[in-house]
Amino acid sequence: MQRIRTSWTKESRGGRGAVLRSAAPEAFPIPTGVSSGLHEVSLEEYASFRPEVRLGDLAECGIALQEQEADGFLTVGPPTLLPGGVPRRDWRRPAVRLAPGEWARWQINYRFGGNTNWTYRLDTFNVAYGPPTPKVFLGEPAHGVDERGSLR
Repeated sequence: MQRIRTSWTKESRGGRGAVLRSAAPEAFPIPTGVSSGLHEVSLEEYASFRPEVRLGDLAECGIALQEQEADGFLTVGPPTLLPGGVPRRDWRRPAVRLAPGEWARWQINYRFGGNTNWTYRLDTFNVAYGPPTPKVFLGEPAHGVDERGSLR
């Protein structure tokens, strides 16, 4: 699993900041030697959207994963919604099912705060079923879910 978190303020809604933010990749190579777990990449406005990488445990990935031993598929549930984030989501796709060797990309965005102190975040989840290669997420996913909404 790879989770990419891009965070910004109103300063990057336009101009140079928006150009940098918009150029942020939806996927990164997996570090050599990583066979499972969470590969997290943070792209923060304060760091000019330079990637900051860490490795973690799947238990902290923020998305439900359930292997179906009976039919050999992996069920990837929707990301956990963050409290206080907008836009409101009245309906969400319940899950995608991955066959061995497939991968999915699930994207969801948020706006937080109030008045003039808004902050924004885009979470991109790249999930592979099976041992990853370093370039597993650099192509086209077998399944894509786009939950990005208008952040105004």
